[in-house]
Amino acid sequence: MSNFLITGGAGFIGSHFVEKACNIGHKAIVLDNLTYAADLNNLKAVEKNPDFKLIKGEIADRDLVTKILSAEKIDFVINFAAESHVDNSIKAPENFIQTNIVGTFNLLNCSLNFWQNLSTEKKSQFRFLHVSTDEVYGSLSLTDEKFNEETPYKPNSPYSASKAASDHLVRAWFETYNLPTITTNCSNNFGPHQHCEKFIPTVITSAISNKIIPIYGNGKNIRDWIFVKDHVGGIFMALQKGVVGQTYCFGGECEKENIDLANEICEILDQIKPRSDDASYKKQINFITDRAGHDKRYAISNNKVYREFGFKPSKSFSERLKETVQWYLQKN
Repeated sequence: MSNFLITGGAGFIGSHFVEKACNIGHKAIVLDNLTYAADLNNLKAVEKNPDFKLIKGEIADRDLVTKILSAEKIDFVINFAAESHVDNSIKAPENFIQTNIVGTFNLLNCSLNFWQNLSTEKKSQFRFLHVSTDEVYGSLSLTDEKFNEETPYKPNSPYSASKAASDHLVRAWFETYNLPTITTNCSNNFGPHQHCEKFIPTVITSAISNKIIPIYGNGKNIRDWIFVKDHVGGIFMALQKGVVGQTYCFGGECEKENIDLANEICEILDQIKPRSDDASYKKQINFITDRAGHDKRYAISNNKVYREFGFKPSKSFSERLKETVQWYLQKN
């Protein structure tokens, strides 16, 4: 059994990681500020597990983080905690600077102080794994090669800039202080537990609520989609097989235009929950003013993680999307 400190563990991706960690016999200590994007229902599957503990607090709280690391004898710090909604970062970037940059800085400093006082054996086993996004790399044209671990950073929104800064801090703490860090960058996640502000849940919930389905611009922006449980499996691979100081990119090998994805979701709903008037949910799609600084295309290469870990998506995108739609229908 290993002891995990999982920041942001009540959120979307973090909660799936917590569930997997507990299911395979590890102790999961969750530190989460329980902002609007967190949901305690995400942790229902583990709430009675004796190896699970939830602590409400901020990752920027030095005394609290220091206390948890020591009291819980942490072996692995997994940093999911982040403000992540691009629109919110445009309206109120201050929160993104505080959580994504200052918070990560505090986690690194506390982890470094803790790690420096461990035994030689424990030092060699300790890992700080930082979960990041492909948005730090900027935008691709339709003909550009996919992002990979060597792609230069070129963030275009306050959100992606704050995540880029946090990635650089993690690298610096490895290079300067030898803290054993690993960074993972992923494409767009989807699956159960995702907050309704994100694209796929927005389309589903808007459709079944008989509201407009909002699509930015002309709907031609492209995203690469990875199922959340596949991503979590990849993070565990990086912990077990990854080299400290390295970055690992995880993608879903599935690029979709936003409008095509919205249409696909509508077609699934047409089959399993038809509208009362038998019209297609597609009639609810409405194009709205484009987002400021809206990146054209994201796509991320799995070559390194396939080569080193054998990572690849476990099922087709269509299968996983249908599972996801069904989950939201049951929830609502």
